[in-house]
Amino acid sequence: MKIIPAIDLKEGNCVRLLQGDPGKQTVYSNDPVQIALRWEDEGASLLHVVDLDGAFQGKTGNSRVIERMASRLNVPFQLGGGLRNKDAVRRAFSLGASRVILGTAAVEEPAFLEEMLQRYGADVVVGLDARKGKIAVKGWTEESGLTALTFSRRMEQLGVREIIYTDIQRDGTLEGPDLSSIKALAEETTLSIIVSGGVSKLKDLLEVKELASLGVTGIIAGKALYSGKLNLKEAIKLAGE
Repeated sequence: MKIIPAIDLKEGNCVRLLQGDPGKQTVYSNDPVQIALRWEDEGASLLHVVDLDGAFQGKTGNSRVIERMASRLNVPFQLGGGLRNKDAVRRAFSLGASRVILGTAAVEEPAFLEEMLQRYGADVVVGLDARKGKIAVKGWTEESGLTALTFSRRMEQLGVREIIYTDIQRDGTLEGPDLSSIKALAEETTLSIIVSGGVSKLKDLLEVKELASLGVTGIIAGKALYSGKLNLKEAIKLAGE
């Protein structure tokens, strides 16, 4: 199982938001490239990069930072945030992303998602962001009305192979992941699932790791790493990556 450090970009800084609220922001560094290199040095084999300006505004807002990051890293990164048309997806790959994450576009434009899947295959991952079991879009500012399970089944039918499941209410809270919802999705679909939101300690990793046989393939860690509650090297060793 992979432990994937998160790097959230806003106005060129590395930040974390509490439950996706831009008004509850903590800036951890004004040099995200150095943060990325730190996680690489500590053993990360994949990074999770989100352009929050893109997510809220619908267009890429941190291209220069992402490009510099790609030029310095030796490990791959997946990129999400505001990738809602073909040009944006092409741009993400040209900046150096190895995989792209589609969220709002996957919910609102399934035909577009299908086209991207046909073109890029497994390099397209779908972000499933849920609040109280319902899918949220546009930087988590709007709810779609779809349940997480219904949406996951639709993604499965379209040929999506892997999703990133984020529990918005737990994101940045360090309260632990929503294991029951994760297990339900894993049992009801054949999708590979990367878990995000709430991870705070090694015990959380062990509990998620128990779901590996159901298709849970990774855990994204953010605030726990930045606050020092979770040591990346220890987490990677425990995960057996």
